[in-house]
Amino acid sequence: MSTCSTVSLDLDEPIAGTAATATTWLLLEQSGPWGAKALTQSHLDPALGRALEEAAKGTGVRVALIRRPGRHADCGTSAERQVYVAHTVPGNVWLHAAATHDPQQLLDLDFAALGMGDPHTFDSVLQGRPHTGDPLALVCTNGKRDRCCALLGRPLAAELATSGVDGVWEVTHLGGHRFSPTLLVLPYGYAYGRAQAHAVKEVLHSVQDGRIVVDGCRGNSAWERPGQAAELAVRRATGEDAAEALSVVRTDGAAPRWEVTVAHVDGRHWRVHVAQGASLPPRPESCGSVLGSPARMDVVAVRELTMTAALAS
Repeated sequence: MSTCSTVSLDLDEPIAGTAATATTWLLLEQSGPWGAKALTQSHLDPALGRALEEAAKGTGVRVALIRRPGRHADCGTSAERQVYVAHTVPGNVWLHAAATHDPQQLLDLDFAALGMGDPHTFDSVLQGRPHTGDPLALVCTNGKRDRCCALLGRPLAAELATSGVDGVWEVTHLGGHRFSPTLLVLPYGYAYGRAQAHAVKEVLHSVQDGRIVVDGCRGNSAWERPGQAAELAVRRATGEDAAEALSVVRTDGAAPRWEVTVAHVDGRHWRVHVAQGASLPPRPESCGSVLGSPARMDVVAVRELTMTAALAS
């Protein structure tokens, strides 16, 4: 049976510039089943889910639910829950962790500050601390949003967990069902698609060393989609793999064409021309949806700027 992910793969649809956008990710453990809109369709109090959605609006924070791979029995609301928050903007990347018996505490967080990269209220409200364990590998497994996420994501998460990879969680939604299995790696915020276990292990080993694997990468969630495609193009052109070496410092233009300026910590700059195209022939963006032509980010040119041009831009 054809699925949205098999069609996308057969058509060799490019995945660069397709990551969900968020400067900061707030993750709350919630066992049990998840509905398509998990924050309000799970065993989490739906009023709390709606309040978290409202608190996050316009702040750059994206809230998602996570659970351990495997059986998802919900043992009751009094169980201790793991909570993570990660800021993904290069130059101020961090990942903090906490535990709580009362998820209502999350409403006391300063979402605007979290989105700007300040973890102060997370640490004070939840007694959070910097995460010292392995990187987090968040695999999208929410079959109520798209069956590909369950059919492909859950086996990947289980394989990683049973093979001894620490930091593996199932997550509710990362977008881009047709690129399943998809995952997000924290703290740096790079998303991957069509992921296989051996490749994920390579990605995680690299992240532990502060390096980014470009193959299979959808982009860094810190940037809007033209910036995601531009930054990955500069990495490919230069071979730069240091996690926080590059930043998107300026984006000029509007759909369907942008000029994106990417800066290196050593002072070099590149101007990247990105064009939005339509993916043809039409294909389903998710299983059961009508055929469409999803937007794709095509890098037209990558040009390194002289120091004079960089200072003038």
